[in-house]
Amino acid sequence: MKTHPREILIYYNASSASDRKTIAHAQSTGQKIRTLEHSKSRSTTTYWKGLLKSLDKHPKELMNKADPYYQANIKGKEFNMHGWLNILQNNPGLIKHPIALKGSQAIICQTPTDIYKLA
Repeated sequence: MKTHPREILIYYNASSASDRKTIAHAQSTGQKIRTLEHSKSRSTTTYWKGLLKSLDKHPKELMNKADPYYQANIKGKEFNMHGWLNILQNNPGLIKHPIALKGSQAIICQTPTDIYKLA
């Protein structure tokens, strides 16, 4: 997964105060910031596959395991990679932290200031 090397792309949840703070910190870097809100952008399984490869993470590592949907429908079940990609594609609200990309780098912003790792 690649973005322009002078642009930071943030995939986030607009209802999360922490995610909005991450965007505010990103804007303070003076770099061009582009945002994609979970609920307003439909991503493909191919997109998720590339993003996971850039992050070097398993889909389960991105998810909020305390979410009621996760608890009721995913917890304790085994899925193949295609199944996990479908879960991410159809339930992006399960993603626990914003994901930021710049050039060929991708990070999970567990705290709002993690965005400076890309600046």
